[in-house]
Amino acid sequence: MAIACFLTLPQPVQAETLSFSHAQLKNRDFSGRNLVGSGFANANMEGANFENADVRGAVFSASILRKANLKSTDFSGGLLDQADFARADLSNALLVETILLRSTFDFVNIDGADFTDAIMDGAQRKWLCSKAKGINAKTGINTRESLECD
Repeated sequence: MAIACFLTLPQPVQAETLSFSHAQLKNRDFSGRNLVGSGFANANMEGANFENADVRGAVFSASILRKANLKSTDFSGGLLDQADFARADLSNALLVETILLRSTFDFVNIDGADFTDAIMDGAQRKWLCSKAKGINAKTGINTRESLECD
């Protein structure tokens, strides 16, 4: 009987630790995927869909994420330095304890994003504070507070 019960329990989904570094991933769909600790350094992901993806601890150094759908993506603990987020949708994304140094955020949507303890340049913080609003649906953290605006 114990074996039968064990076989009917849902099995945990394992993270796919993959390397996409230097890849051309324009318009690819990574939505809902568990890619904890994966590598996306120097990858072109323009227009990619990462909505609701778990990419905690992943490396996105020097990547292109222009026009990407990053809604509710969990980047916590990740390395996102020198990334290009122009026109990306980061609404409700988790960027907790990420490194964002020298990344660009031109015309980005950060409504409800959580940047708690993120490391970024002062000019980046000032720019993001100028457009910050909303509360993260998962953490309940106010975007302006997470950026330490004002």
